[in-house]
Order: sequence, then C-alpha cells, then structure tokens
Amino acid sequence: MQLCGRNVGLSRPLFLISGPCVIESENQALKTGDEIAAIAERLGIFAIYKSSFDKANRTAHDSFRGPGLEEGLRILQRVRANCGLPVLTDVHEVHQISAAAEIVDVLQIPAFLSRQTNLIEAAAASGKPVNIKKAQFMAPADTIPLVAKARAAGGKDAALMLTERGTAFGYNNLVVDMRGLVAMRASGCPVIFDATHSAQQPGALGTKSGGDRNTVPVLARAAVAAGISGLFLETHPDPDAALSDGPNSWPLDRLEDLMKRLMDIDGMVKAEPLDQDG
Repeated sequence: MQLCGRNVGLSRPLFLISGPCVIESENQALKTGDEIAAIAERLGIFAIYKSSFDKANRTAHDSFRGPGLEEGLRILQRVRANCGLPVLTDVHEVHQISAAAEIVDVLQIPAFLSRQTNLIEAAAASGKPVNIKKAQFMAPADTIPLVAKARAAGGKDAALMLTERGTAFGYNNLVVDMRGLVAMRASGCPVIFDATHSAQQPGALGTKSGGDRNTVPVLARAAVAAGISGLFLETHPDPDAALSDGPNSWPLDRLEDLMKRLMDIDGMVKAEPLDQDG
C-alpha cells in the first residue's frame, strides 16, 4: 500500500509512528519531531510523527487534554514543515475531520471510537489515509467489518491501516494475543502494533491510567517477530513528566537503540515472504 508516498506492507521494512501522546507545547513538538526525523534518517526507516491536539477520552475531568483543534493543527503543520515528517493525529468527532485533513497526512480513529460508523466513514471519505485502532473490548477478527465500513465510504483504493493496542484483561490491565495480528491481516490492510498503549494499565492510578514501559521492548519484539507492517511507539523526552500516558511512553533518548534491535528482527522475519495468513 502507498502511505505518504512510501510503500508499506508485509513485504516492506518496518515503519514507525512515533511522538508524544498529546501536544504539550510547540517547542517540545518541534524538538521531538527533529529527533525522530534524525533517528529515521540514521536508521534508514520511514517515520510518521504522531501527536494529538485533544485527548477527549481522559480519565478525569481536569486531566490535560491538549491545545485544542486550531492551535494543535497549527503546531502539527509546523512539525510537518520544519521536521520533514508526515504527521498523524486523532479525530474524535466528525466535525474535526475536514480541518484536520487539510493539515495532517494520516487521520487516526481512537480505539474507544472504533465502532463509531459516522466517524470512520467521514474519515475514509476525506481521501486521507486512515489508521483504525482496535478497541480494547474487540476481538481481532472484529476489525474486519470496520475496514468494510471504511472501504464503502472511501472506495476500494482507500489507504487503510489497523492497529492492535491490547485487549482488556480483567480490571486495569491489557493483554496482547499475538495470533490476533495474523487475524487482522485478513483485512488486507497493513497491520500496526502499538507497543506503548499495550503496556498501559487503564485507570489503574484512580484519576489516570498507569502502565509499565519496561514491558514495551518485549511486546514490540514479539509483535515484530510475528510479522507486522508498522510499529506505533509513543515517545517523550521525559516520560515521568509527560502530561498524558507517561507511565507507558518510551523515553526519546532510548528510541534509536530499541528501533535498531527491532529492525534486526524485522529483517530476519521478512527475509522469507510473509502472507496475510502468517
């Protein structure tokens, strides 16, 4: 599949979607984007910058949500222009899509909203590539109808991706069944693994979610070994001070080393052709 002018898929090297969970400041966004771009250039990988202008699904009413649509898109436009990276952001409501589609390269449907038919259809109809995140309450195979909705609205050539981000496992915990990555391939879409949200512990800290970023490398290695098209890693210069998803965010200064190891695994797995069935 063509994504932002690059070929992605099971026959292509792993690509990266990375950035802070939410836009905290213009300065931080630009510095983080510059570093991700530099890492991508050094490693020879395709990277997309990710950050949200609004986190509409925070646990508490007073949690930081971001700068909002207008200011957030202005900052993402600067990242795109200054850092030379395509940019991806979440959309939570249909009315946000037209404005976001004018600025960003990829629209993302958040996991909690992945069954919202109007949102998926409007995003696909925008003509932009769309990344649909699998809800924490959905079986991997349940993503196939989501793709059908998007294709019906965006056409058979719509650029669509699916992202696994863990499944609810009791209270305040997620688990990843790596067999699900193969099940999601039946959609015919590139499958991405979100290693950082899979390490999240939803609502575990009472007024916010917890997580264990120490499990990110093992989850990422397992997913890459299973065969995926892309990897989603939220990263932050100082995760312990992050305003959203800090406990499960990966430190920016450790991103390059982790990606080197994952690229080695990806190269070995894709040395032999993979297919949608695994």
